[in-house]
Amino acid sequence: MLDELVARAHRLVPRDGRLVLGITGSPAAGKSTLAALLVARLRQDGVPAALVPMDGFHLSDVALDRLGRRDRKGAIDTFDGDGYLALLHRLRTERHRTVWAPGFERDLEQPIAGTIAVDPPVRLVVTEGNYLLADREPWPAVRTLLAEVWHCQLDDDIRRGRLIRRHVEFGKSPAAARHWVTTVDDPNARLIEAGRDLADLVVDMTVLDGQVTALG
Repeated sequence: MLDELVARAHRLVPRDGRLVLGITGSPAAGKSTLAALLVARLRQDGVPAALVPMDGFHLSDVALDRLGRRDRKGAIDTFDGDGYLALLHRLRTERHRTVWAPGFERDLEQPIAGTIAVDPPVRLVVTEGNYLLADREPWPAVRTLLAEVWHCQLDDDIRRGRLIRRHVEFGKSPAAARHWVTTVDDPNARLIEAGRDLADLVVDMTVLDGQVTALG
């Protein structure tokens, strides 16, 4: 299955210019790992590709505190969607100089400006994030800048178990992790899954799980 996805990504690579492939899915569905695998395989095949996750557009904790949204960090209104949209425009149009994108530091749980370089030779950018198919502004405009969007699908029990383990790994107690998944992650997942039928491709991550050792 991974070979088929790599082949599909190859077909998106333009001879000239640059396109952006979007990968979406609910939290812990595996989109981060799929995106990283695709970019690694494309580079191995000699394709100039770059990975630009949406996570760099998380609002900082300082901003979330000011807005009163820190207790639901990860919800659609805790991201700078307009900033992400502007970056996609730049990635599509500014092909003759390096475009710098923000990253996200997992240990700090904070966005970090200017950490990802997309250099002029890059022909395909892979971006991954939760809300690429959401119907709230500005996300429909985001969709227009993506050549395709793939939706990662994974059994909810498996996905929720991974989420709980992830939250525990980053400092929550098991009880707090389960509460966060129920009150924050699950509502986000319902919003994300509402856009599934708009995807160009639905990827069964259960099948792909057998081909890699871990899914993020």
